Amino acid sequence: MVLGGATLFALWVEAAMGETINFDRDGTGVLPSGWKAGVSGHGSPQWAVEKDETAPSPPNVLKQSGSGTFPWCVKTDTSIENGSVEVKFKPISGHEDAAGGVVWRWKDGDNYYVARANALENNVSLYHTTNGRRNTIKYVDAPVGKNQWHTLKVHFAGNAIRVVFDGKLYIEEEDNHITGSGAVGVWTKADSITAFDDFTYTSATDR
Repeated sequence: MVLGGATLFALWVEAAMGETINFDRDGTGVLPSGWKAGVSGHGSPQWAVEKDETAPSPPNVLKQSGSGTFPWCVKTDTSIENGSVEVKFKPISGHEDAAGGVVWRWKDGDNYYVARANALENNVSLYHTTNGRRNTIKYVDAPVGKNQWHTLKVHFAGNAIRVVFDGKLYIEEEDNHITGSGAVGVWTKADSITAFDDFTYTSATDR
């Protein structure tokens, strides 16, 4: 029997696999251990661990301070089909965008899901990136303050996706463009300078 996304949400239980990463054990000025960075499209993203005493769990954060079409940074040893991904992020600056996001079911730099919140547009959005092209699934207005820490969390099971921003459910959709397991990570857009902390992921299984 094939279960729909809503049924999977009702049935899943959190498995033992899961971790919260606060980047405090990593050296500054370099990528955190076990992570890979790149860009969908073009540009020169600059991902590195930096000190930030405003961090939810100081002293370190992961920061993107370069620019590119869609910069991403993923934890390469993750492979999750159904589960959740969550991060605390602070949009610091950006003239074109001031965004922070999470990715899941990341196959490569051209194929993955992404949910993001944007302080310039004051919205939360959900996309699938397929063959290098970003495709909008849904936009929702939301208050996203610049230079403030926010929490973005996504639950995903089968074709069901739930996007929660600062504790409130903003998006609940079904989509089947990206299937199977993939890596999880974080994401920015254009000239967004964004800090990330307390990156958490879980994998889920059916009863």
